Amino acid sequence: MNSLLIGELSPEQPSFEPTKNKELIYEFRELQATVERMGLMKANHVFFLLYLLHILLLDVAAWLTLWVFGTSFVPFLLCAVLLSTAQAQAGWLQHDLGHLSVFSTSAWNHLLHHFVIGHLKGAPASWWNHLHFQHHAKPNCFRKDPDINMHPFFFALGKILSVELGRQKKKYMPYNHQHKYFFLIGPPALLPLYFQWYIFYFVFQRKKWVDLAWMISFYARISLTYVPLLGLKGLLGLFFMVRFLESNWFVWVTQMNHIPMHIDHDRNMDWVSTQLQATCNVHKSAFNDWFSGHLNFQIEHHLFPMMPRHNYHKVAPLVQSLCAKHGIEYQSKPLFSAFADIIYSLKESGQLWLDAYLHQ
Repeated sequence: MNSLLIGELSPEQPSFEPTKNKELIYEFRELQATVERMGLMKANHVFFLLYLLHILLLDVAAWLTLWVFGTSFVPFLLCAVLLSTAQAQAGWLQHDLGHLSVFSTSAWNHLLHHFVIGHLKGAPASWWNHLHFQHHAKPNCFRKDPDINMHPFFFALGKILSVELGRQKKKYMPYNHQHKYFFLIGPPALLPLYFQWYIFYFVFQRKKWVDLAWMISFYARISLTYVPLLGLKGLLGLFFMVRFLESNWFVWVTQMNHIPMHIDHDRNMDWVSTQLQATCNVHKSAFNDWFSGHLNFQIEHHLFPMMPRHNYHKVAPLVQSLCAKHGIEYQSKPLFSAFADIIYSLKESGQLWLDAYLHQ
């Protein structure tokens, strides 16, 4: 590191940036050590094995529905629901593997990550890593978190950015109506109209041939199993129905923890504060945990991104105590309140944009 050494700070210079909470960082490091001693960073492999098996059973049940009951409307719809559930749950499992939170070695996590996201879902692991790691580094920071790249071309997000956009007299969309058109271009469209096509551009543009091979194995598998039952047109119809249903599930769950929270430019805050101001939780229940892949514990997930998800509820009281001590709000809400807050926040930021656009 000698080549990177510029010099030493003079005695009168501060050793800590004023935008960062020194005491919070030190106490969080102590919390990290406590978490390690409690064994909360160790995964329960039985939990993840059973989770994978339930995904595979859903996948098989979807095919058996058509094979046993035929391809009329009701079996077709039931098959689509089962497949969508399998795809959504596989999405949460690949998230665990991508965060290296299942196995103690990176190699096994990476291998199973390729299998789940590539073979079970038909998407590239490198694409997910590329986007998701940026999100965790700077959540809700404009131009640094790709999860909020829909600002400003589709939505005006956050109070500060929306007012800024209005003052600049920029109008790419009628943002004061974004809480309405969100239902059209948000949950229904993200996967079938954007992700489904962009992932192929990504692997070819970056020459990710290993990812492409895993993706091809997914399309070969569903073609071999469903074309004999439905034909090519029937398979395409089923595929895009599944993507439509999964997209609604995915968007509501992933946005409920971030969109209603603070969104701004990067203000060079400390890492812990950055995570806490951008995340909120949804109350724990057996259904909420399963439905969201334990991402209802979004605060704990962002503070301990490599922690196995089944331990989030164990560390949550310690995180709440840390937040209370430093006067930081720890938000947890019911599931449907979290969904509604997405719409309320879009309506509020859209109105703030309009007021600034017209009057400032």
